[in-house]
Amino acid sequence: MSEIKPRFEFRTFASSFGIVEEKMRKLAPVDKIRESSEIYIMSAGNNENNTKVRDDLMDIKVFVKEEKGLQQWNPRMKGSFPMERSSLADEVFPAFGVSTPELTRDQYTLDQFLNEIILSHQDLSAVKVFKRRFAFTINNCIAEIGDVYINGAHMQTANIESVNIEDILKAMEMTSLDEYENVNYLMAIKRVVGMEPLPKDFYLK
Repeated sequence: MSEIKPRFEFRTFASSFGIVEEKMRKLAPVDKIRESSEIYIMSAGNNENNTKVRDDLMDIKVFVKEEKGLQQWNPRMKGSFPMERSSLADEVFPAFGVSTPELTRDQYTLDQFLNEIILSHQDLSAVKVFKRRFAFTINNCIAEIGDVYINGAHMQTANIESVNIEDILKAMEMTSLDEYENVNYLMAIKRVVGMEPLPKDFYLK
């Protein structure tokens, strides 16, 4: 079997992407439309592990490196609920980078995990995220424009990703995304919920 290479990614967020969206739709037809409801677990002790739950499945991705302004992420864990206490203690909480609370159950359902562990932990927060995403193929890259609701607050996101860095940089230029800051979901959500400060020039834009 051939080795699966983790993709590099450029993602950003804004109230609207008028010109970017117009250029994407001119360059390529929509490949697919996807909607999803997810729960992101935000940790005060970590800015490098992205943890979310969708359809009772937990997905943890870890930041690998940054190159030419692009970020590379790699899967660290995929787990399903109910989840064993050992998985929470040995895999999930080390990814959060915070103290592990006393785990009294042998297994935890998603509801028990959220209400008994996350919501009572002073360094963790559960954030509801709804996504409606439109996917394109631009310059051999996966591209996306979408609506995102973070605890009900609406934003738009735009994304380009590939294993080929130069293809991404060219696609960014083609869509005017090279004028934006690279912001991953982890940082965007933390800014919305007040766990990270907004950029210094936020109020000047």
